[in-house]
Amino acid sequence: MSETLAPYAVTEDASRGRQYAEPKHPYRSDFERDRDRVIHCAAFRRLEGKTQVFTTGLNDHYRTRLTHSIEVAQIGRTIARALNLNESLAEAICLAHDLGHAPFGHTGENVLNKIMAENGGFEHNRQAVRIIDFLEHPYPDFQGLNLMYETRLGLMKHSSPYDKPEQQADWPKNPSLEGQIADVADRIAYNSHDLEDGLRSRLIHENQLKELELYRRACEKIDMDRIDDYVIRRTRLSKSIMDILVSDVIETSRNKLADSSIQTLQQVLGHPASLIDISTIADNALQQLETFLMQNMYLHSNLKETAEKVQQWLSTLFSDLCKRPEKMPRYFQNMIVNEGLQRTVCDYIAGTTDQYCLKLVETAQ
Repeated sequence: MSETLAPYAVTEDASRGRQYAEPKHPYRSDFERDRDRVIHCAAFRRLEGKTQVFTTGLNDHYRTRLTHSIEVAQIGRTIARALNLNESLAEAICLAHDLGHAPFGHTGENVLNKIMAENGGFEHNRQAVRIIDFLEHPYPDFQGLNLMYETRLGLMKHSSPYDKPEQQADWPKNPSLEGQIADVADRIAYNSHDLEDGLRSRLIHENQLKELELYRRACEKIDMDRIDDYVIRRTRLSKSIMDILVSDVIETSRNKLADSSIQTLQQVLGHPASLIDISTIADNALQQLETFLMQNMYLHSNLKETAEKVQQWLSTLFSDLCKRPEKMPRYFQNMIVNEGLQRTVCDYIAGTTDQYCLKLVETAQ
């Protein structure tokens, strides 16, 4: 596979490898194995029950963290393939990028961060690395999933308007190009499908979109005037916006890579800026959509009401488990000596699904 990739792509030969040495697999590459380990881990399965925008269980058609991650991976694979990069690595990072999310989306993350303010805080990128390095434990010889360094780097450095990773001295400035693909694929996916879910929920309506540049471009692309069915309109709109942005990323990134004269992976890791990017015109249009979604959907009174409840739920549960840690599974009880009570309780709550978390809250005193 490495012979067909661009010289600045991540290959097994150029990789820093795994923390614990393992024999090669007879028919899967190391990064294919990373992808598969993510898919088969318990934290990935639990994403099915974690909020994307709407609390799970409200509607079978709203996105969850799991379906969001799958959509991000689809976009990531497309971009990686078009740019001749390591598709399996990009897919692994995309699939794993939200493993560290708490129940109830960014609201749950913010609440846990406040609760843990004096004990190291909580941030879902760091939590994702903690999950794959420590909390998952399917192997007898080592803790964690023992993923490749570049996969772990992509998770630690995951960045978006809602994700600001901390700069740490022992990590390179940038992730690989495959990690940068995961960043932009995430941004494209959630804006496109959150818009569709917003229209599905009727929190927003199509007539509110007419001033958005991406809406106008998408309507022209699919000849929206000929589509009368509301369900088809909202679906085609979302997919058209996604296609417009993905195409822009591919062309913009191809040009940036050519202009930068990048030839090696080390040059990518030390480069002062991301090389996987969208054009200024497309970025402005996407920021316009992001502002619209924030004002008209994420801050909608219906969602804010739930957010206020989440603060109470998680605070109550955290306090209860700190008083009665025996309510946690034995594995977490055994962690307390080395990890501390507060961090262990945080790990346990962060790993729960929305509905399971609510069941625990019902038993809290």
